[in-house]
Amino acid sequence: MTNFSAFTPLYWLFWVLGVAALVVEAWALVDAIRRPGAAFPAAGKQTKPLWLVILGVSVAIGLYGVTYGGGFSPLNILEVAAFIAAAIYLTDVRPKVREMGAGGSSRNGPYGPW
Repeated sequence: MTNFSAFTPLYWLFWVLGVAALVVEAWALVDAIRRPGAAFPAAGKQTKPLWLVILGVSVAIGLYGVTYGGGFSPLNILEVAAFIAAAIYLTDVRPKVREMGAGGSSRNGPYGPW
């Protein structure tokens, strides 16, 4: 049974942060699904299936944290790690994979964009 007096403003702050992290993790997973598999190794990154597993686990951890979280739990460090994995994908992997484009090659010519 839940004690509703325990839902303090700090609890709601962490819940909102958890929802925001879940949105970022889901965005990273959907983006990775949409990218072509050949673009990942061509960009010098890990394979698409590995990133899909990493981001899928991140979304599952984030969803668990939002629905059953609240308060201190040993899984909090996993929630942080899940967000960091999604952030690494979005800031490092996504831009390089995006450069490869659908054809597996860059859209830049020798002197800039075509």
